[in-house]
Amino acid sequence: MAATSKDPHNVRELAAVVLLGARIERRKSRGKKVKALENRVDRIREEAQKREDAKRRK
Repeated sequence: MAATSKDPHNVRELAAVVLLGARIERRKSRGKKVKALENRVDRIREEAQKREDAKRRK
């Protein structure tokens, strides 16, 4: 179930994206690579959108 009517993410996904965003910023400030974390965020967003699109088609 989506957290709000405006976005496709549920509460768990929102929390994961926020946590990953904080980790990305921390790693960026230390000069470390962040591509893998960014890919995880993208995967979460894509899965949430696919799930909500499938619900709307029904």
